[in-house]
Amino acid sequence: MPRAASPAWPKGRKDEPPPEGGKGHGGSRSGTARGAETGSAGHQPGGPPLHHPGSLRRQRRPAPPGLRHHQRNPQVRQPRGRPPGFPPGRQPHRERRRLPRGGRGHRPRHGRRGLRPRTGGPPPALPGQTPLPARIRRLTQLYPVAGRGPALLPGPPLPGGGGTVPGTVNWALSLDQIAPRQRPLVGGKAWALSLLLKSGHSVPPALCLTIGLYRRYLRQTGLGDRIGMELGRKEMSEMRWEELWDASLRIRALFLTTPLPKELGKQAAAALAPFAGKAVVVRSSAPGEDAPGASFAGLHDSFVNLRGTEEILGGVRKVWASLWSDRALLYRQELGLAVERSSMAVLVQELAEGERSGVAFSRAPDGGERAVVEAVWGLNQGLVDGSVEPDHWEVEHGETIVARRAPSREAALRPGPGGVRSEPLPPAQSSMAPLADGEVLRVAAAARDLEALSGRPQDVEWTLRGEELILLQARPITTAAGDDSRRWYLSLHRSVENLRRLRRSIEEELLPRMETEAAALAVIDPAGLPDRELAAEIGRRRQIVAGWEETYRDKCIPMAHGVRLFGTFFNDALHPEDPFDFLALLGGTGMRAVDRNRGLEQMAAALRHRPEWAEHLRRTPEQPWPGPLEEQLERLLAEFFGLLPGATEAVALRLRLAPLILELAPAAGGDSAAEKTSPERLRRAFLEKFEGEQRTMAEEVLDLARASYRLRDDDNISLGKIHTQLAAAEDEARRRLAAKPVPALEGLFPAEEGGPGPAPREAPRLGQVQARQLQGQPAGPGVATGSARVIDEAAGMGTFRSGEILICDAIDPTMTFLAPLAAGIVERRGGMLIHGAIIAREYGLPCVTGVPEATLRIRTGDRVTVDGYLGIVTISRLP
Repeated sequence: MPRAASPAWPKGRKDEPPPEGGKGHGGSRSGTARGAETGSAGHQPGGPPLHHPGSLRRQRRPAPPGLRHHQRNPQVRQPRGRPPGFPPGRQPHRERRRLPRGGRGHRPRHGRRGLRPRTGGPPPALPGQTPLPARIRRLTQLYPVAGRGPALLPGPPLPGGGGTVPGTVNWALSLDQIAPRQRPLVGGKAWALSLLLKSGHSVPPALCLTIGLYRRYLRQTGLGDRIGMELGRKEMSEMRWEELWDASLRIRALFLTTPLPKELGKQAAAALAPFAGKAVVVRSSAPGEDAPGASFAGLHDSFVNLRGTEEILGGVRKVWASLWSDRALLYRQELGLAVERSSMAVLVQELAEGERSGVAFSRAPDGGERAVVEAVWGLNQGLVDGSVEPDHWEVEHGETIVARRAPSREAALRPGPGGVRSEPLPPAQSSMAPLADGEVLRVAAAARDLEALSGRPQDVEWTLRGEELILLQARPITTAAGDDSRRWYLSLHRSVENLRRLRRSIEEELLPRMETEAAALAVIDPAGLPDRELAAEIGRRRQIVAGWEETYRDKCIPMAHGVRLFGTFFNDALHPEDPFDFLALLGGTGMRAVDRNRGLEQMAAALRHRPEWAEHLRRTPEQPWPGPLEEQLERLLAEFFGLLPGATEAVALRLRLAPLILELAPAAGGDSAAEKTSPERLRRAFLEKFEGEQRTMAEEVLDLARASYRLRDDDNISLGKIHTQLAAAEDEARRRLAAKPVPALEGLFPAEEGGPGPAPREAPRLGQVQARQLQGQPAGPGVATGSARVIDEAAGMGTFRSGEILICDAIDPTMTFLAPLAAGIVERRGGMLIHGAIIAREYGLPCVTGVPEATLRIRTGDRVTVDGYLGIVTISRLP
């Protein structure tokens, strides 16, 4: 019979078995031995906790014989039979009151037996308000945002967020202590290393901190609920990768700023005492990462060369945080895994510093039968992250090397302060392969041994210290490399060297080519083409746009990792309260959208002293503008839109910009909102955390992040020019079709010619319950209240008025002209790095992105409040 769904768990998962072999809510209540088998909360690993915050669960505890109340009619008195062996002269019902609290027959003070009170619930609606939507349903304690009040938190609680269960568990296990039944507690890597150790292979001394410690940490700190809040803002299936990254960065900040509770920290320090004076590696060992069809290699973090208990425990929390990284969340979602039930065990492993290191595949990742060995000089972190190219061998039948490939050997990674450092290879090593042929066969044989032990092909990391082959970690090979669905997620995790190359490619090749392409298209005036040539030109331009959009996805989006990398670097160093403080260091880097808006503000300032010019723009904006305004306008249209004077699209844009310039005129002439003081103090605080090579690296990561932030805007402008040329040709075709039937142009717009097209989204009908608060992603700090203006497309820009709240589906490059006028921005698309969020940060505007159906739920004229700290939009008045 299917297990009943708990109210706190997502709909549709009531029959889904818990991961890692869990069996629902059953579990031990009787001490250490059973607890060691069942997990930190005393129930089967992977299953939800026995109690969920905000849920009610009846726990039936039978009363002693003779003391049970009548189940159907409580008025019927039952005989007070004395149970066998009950002491004479004692009243059973009075004895019952003396049972220990929580024992059998105890009636809790707060109500009926076995019912927990709700720890939270939907806040009551104010007079005249409708109830809050289900997604915003619980109040918690103060959410740590400076100056803000209680936060409305949506989403289900996660494992570890519930109540406690009597009993203790052993959550620190050495490799030789791991028993088969504990495999779900220790994860795939720890289990594989325990197999290797017990089979006689050399592995570094290690301690596994099981999922029990992780769950206790979540429960005792309340982080489980906070993670649920971040992931519950919106259905994960509807989140764009930028939104997931924002959520994962906030979750990582929670782990960085929340130490282990005092008593739990003491216990963890005692368990780690044997490693306190040694250099260690802290690795992930997530349950389920060795499941069939899953390959988590590279998706969770590891940290090398940590020393001291405090540093090790900091690394443990970072590994826990990597369970919630955007790439891990995306991959779990694609595999259909229950993200909210994820747990993480951690391996603390003595650092084995060998002279040569690498990886070995017991079978080739592409599905072949050959074993593959790859090796580098020094540590293998450079091989894993792609910064050092390895020597490569392929071994057939375990005894014959049938292929080899030698790279240009230039550098090796060695242990450095707080991590690793790169050193140039001396000539003797750069001219010689790291392994002799006999050593290659020996490494391949070890990988085959582990495959035989585990029953599945294995990917093994190893190092050679003298003649001793030490196996560092192992994981299953689950898929051919060509079909590996991790490739896109891993492409978001680029190294500094990769980002250097990508930046050069975008700045020196891609953006100039985009500009050249847009200029070549601008020369061809669609209005002068015959019908057939116009149809052919539209088809050609659509192909060009499709090609550039693919390039944008493959090159420009991964470049955004420069910002992501710096955000992680900055937060790891400073542990700020706001995990997006680092963005203050990235603004003011010559963004083209800001430069373009500045040109508009200069024209508006000129109108303040020339009212006759303003009257001309108000009455006849289609005519040449007076004085220097016409020259400024033509320069702006050519530089930022690739439009020549007189082009049909240029005339249309002229009509859109005239009312915006008039609206800007009263406030123009002062300093632009985007002219902000450079946050030099924050930069110094960041760089002071590093010395020597690490400081140089920190400065380079900051420079790459600034370039990444700027290019995120610049590539939108350049791609927008190409889109503008396609729109110009399509608009010309529509004008001809509107005037008369044109056979040569028919079929270009099937959705507009009676085809089904996309189904329109249904707006809420009058009488339906409507949300007063909408939840999204906080993208620009601050709070603003104003009248909403819903802009569906750039053509409606002329209706926008100063001080209004911009409500839109997504801000395209043209719509950024509205930023100097807006009091706040709300977008349906989500993410801290989307175009609208970047512009909002530049202008200091409160901004909330990722609000589902924002343009349907909010109407022009509504009074709305945008809370850019918490990501909440409040509708104060409906029309």
